[in-house]
Amino acid sequence: MIFPETFKKGDTVAIIAPSSPVSSQRIGSCIRAVENLGYRVKIYRPLDECLQNGYSAGTGEKRADEMMRAFSDPEVKGVWCLRGGDSSTRVLDKLDLDVIRRNPKPFIGYSDITNFHLLFNQQCQMVTFHGPMVSSNVVDDYDAFTRASFETMLNMGNETALANPEGVPIKALGKGRAKAPIVGGNLTLLCAAIGTPYELEVKGKILFMEDVDETIWRLDRLLYHLKYAGKLDDAAGIVFGAMSNCTNDYNPAFLWEDLLKDLFADYHKPVIYNIMAGHCTPTATIPLGATCVIDADHPSVLFQRP
Repeated sequence: MIFPETFKKGDTVAIIAPSSPVSSQRIGSCIRAVENLGYRVKIYRPLDECLQNGYSAGTGEKRADEMMRAFSDPEVKGVWCLRGGDSSTRVLDKLDLDVIRRNPKPFIGYSDITNFHLLFNQQCQMVTFHGPMVSSNVVDDYDAFTRASFETMLNMGNETALANPEGVPIKALGKGRAKAPIVGGNLTLLCAAIGTPYELEVKGKILFMEDVDETIWRLDRLLYHLKYAGKLDDAAGIVFGAMSNCTNDYNPAFLWEDLLKDLFADYHKPVIYNIMAGHCTPTATIPLGATCVIDADHPSVLFQRP
């Protein structure tokens, strides 16, 4: 597994839109936000040229070409996604993975960007970063914790502990420790990939999941989909990020934590949850593909360079 060389102040970063678009009024704010962090910015097409079907940032071909130009451009030291949204699946089969393998770079995003994390982790053997996106996070609310977590993981040494925001405890179910590469991303996207060439490979690995705006009964369905597909049994351990705005209108007292306790009552591997990573503010960065050590006896998450 390759841990890409980090980018530093003064380096050029490509901002790409491989999923959904943003408004033309927001493009300038996105560019300025990244420049204000000390980086040069490169874009390869009008990032608001969009509205392919109303929700896609252009055709799959255009978005794939944009990504390939970013990875093959020797001036670019990092590839930062504008936002998530929908339809990243249209890009996957149009990428030249040999080029990406030869030009590993930090690749950052979450949510619908999960499809690329799976592809690059599994087929390019490249660590990617489940972290803040330019429009979704950096422009409006790039708080100190989110920025520190992102920069820490991007520049991590041999070993780095995952921190939660102050006052937010890391919780655990079960007992014991596990050490393995961490893989995963958005729960809905992970389930949607089952049965495709991009299906999550989790045997002997630590599975990370997060989601947003799902009802408890839909989370129930998604998690049991993973269970019956063998993904939970195959995993060496599990880490849950934020399950933001996942509510239960039928019984508000039964929340997603209660669902986890039900599902994992007889699970004999460590489960860590309440990690602030995903669709939440502040949000932590997860280096997907890196070695991860989780401890349910003393709830904690540690990352090591592969």
